[in-house]
Amino acid sequence: MFKQIWFEFRSAVTFLWRVFSDTIYAVFHDPGVTIIFVVAGLAYPILYNFLYWNNSLTEVPIAIVDMSGSPASNRFIREVDATQDVKVEYRCTSMLEAERLLKAQKVHGILYFPPDYENCLETMRDVAHISAYLDMTSFLYMKSVLSAVNMVMLDETHNIQLDRYMRMGMDDEMAWALIQSAQYEEVKLYNESDGYGTFLIPAVLVLILHQTLLFGTCMLMGAYYEERKRVFNENAHHWSHAVLITLGMAFAFSTIYIALSAIDLVLVPRIFSLPHIGSMIDIMQFTVPFLLATSFFSIFVAGFMRNRETGMVVLLSTSLIFLFISGVSWPQPSIPKAWVYLSYLIPSTWGIHGYIHISSMGATVNETIKEFNALWILAGIYLLAATIQMYIFIKPKNKRHIYRNPRIERYLTKS
Repeated sequence: MFKQIWFEFRSAVTFLWRVFSDTIYAVFHDPGVTIIFVVAGLAYPILYNFLYWNNSLTEVPIAIVDMSGSPASNRFIREVDATQDVKVEYRCTSMLEAERLLKAQKVHGILYFPPDYENCLETMRDVAHISAYLDMTSFLYMKSVLSAVNMVMLDETHNIQLDRYMRMGMDDEMAWALIQSAQYEEVKLYNESDGYGTFLIPAVLVLILHQTLLFGTCMLMGAYYEERKRVFNENAHHWSHAVLITLGMAFAFSTIYIALSAIDLVLVPRIFSLPHIGSMIDIMQFTVPFLLATSFFSIFVAGFMRNRETGMVVLLSTSLIFLFISGVSWPQPSIPKAWVYLSYLIPSTWGIHGYIHISSMGATVNETIKEFNALWILAGIYLLAATIQMYIFIKPKNKRHIYRNPRIERYLTKS
């Protein structure tokens, strides 16, 4: 009995090793899959970081329509122009002229001062108004212009209040005490540069790993389907073979991607000065269930592929969806519940949140135990789903099989 158990164990390990090694061989001897797995997995993170190299917009051109022409309006304009966010590019004599510049995209904002601007400040009979017209075709343009105007407006408001209190006979100390009754300090956590790139790129890095693994697996399985050959004999229809094939392929994919993950999730953020205050050990420990869950998920999805080209359709149709429903680029409470529940079935959702918590916010694996456990649960679910699917396709009566491996065929024939 012991010999029989040892023989079965040794046979299973040998079978698993051959699936593992032949999957590695298939990946690196298929130029298309190699490009997706290795080249795209390394090039995309670097490309995206170069695209967001500036990280935030500066010197956004705006137009000024100053109908007041007063010292007060000129001082406000100089202070706005002195900020790093915007640059006064044009001074227009009418709103019509400024609107033409905005429509031509020569400016991305208009600042309008009415004729009674300084008079309202001097007489204190009415509130002085400034109108800011923002280019909403891009959120970043709007953010830069609005930030500059609000910052200068708050500073000007303090100066106006100080001037009025001093006219009432107060000294400087009492006037400042009334203006600044509560001191506050602005602390930007986890994104000191306040940049769009440092906010988005960490999520994109995880999604790149997820999507390239999914696409490459779909290409590989699609190639097996296109050959339309049954390579397993009568002995290759047991559940054990389906489990071992699924595990062997997933281990092969995860082995390749553990090296890519070390580069993309640890090295790249440090090269491009992204938030990376987390421990490398915690990041790699969290990466293990993420890669396994993604591998089993990819094998399951790839089981529906009938040709190599179908994988491209899957990649293009899911990438933006997976990013949005993850709750990073758009707040998850604002996403319809049906999409939120769907996102729980996607490994990239948990992977993105867990990686951001560890790398950008300095959490440990124990502090991201929710995401960590969710990935292990997804790995188990998709292992079962992929195994069932694999079992159906390796049955002898099925003429289409997703795994073609002559070496395993020879082993099964001998056994």
